[in-house]
Amino acid sequence: MALADDIELLAKVPLFAGLAPDQLRLIAFGAEHRTVAKGQALFREKSPAECAYVVAKGEFELSTLARGGKTKIEGLAGPGVMLSELALVSMVERKFTAIAVEDADVIRITRALFHRLLEEYPDMAVVVESRIRAAIASLVDGATAMAGRFE
Repeated sequence: MALADDIELLAKVPLFAGLAPDQLRLIAFGAEHRTVAKGQALFREKSPAECAYVVAKGEFELSTLARGGKTKIEGLAGPGVMLSELALVSMVERKFTAIAVEDADVIRITRALFHRLLEEYPDMAVVVESRIRAAIASLVDGATAMAGRFE
């Protein structure tokens, strides 16, 4: 993909929506592409997450290991979806295993690159922080709504 295509794709990712073109250019220029062949794992559940990925082409099956060692399909991620966005701000474990359903291409964004962006554009840090807080609040609300199932 060309740099302009990467910038256009990144602008559609909710975490980066509304960022200035120069901010998106910095992300696109500092990120790297990785191709993933059909059937290959992009990452595995519970592995350390030091970066996030934006799906540029193809699709990934997201799964978890259920009781008894069975694989449970949790969903699919296609172009424009960011995987492991919390890895951009903190060391976390991968919540899923991501396997390419077809030949795919991803944009790998490291935590170091993201922190550099926040240092160079402090006003952006406020916007990103509020988006991450909203995502976490949504997760907490979802978990709270399911609390009755675990009693």
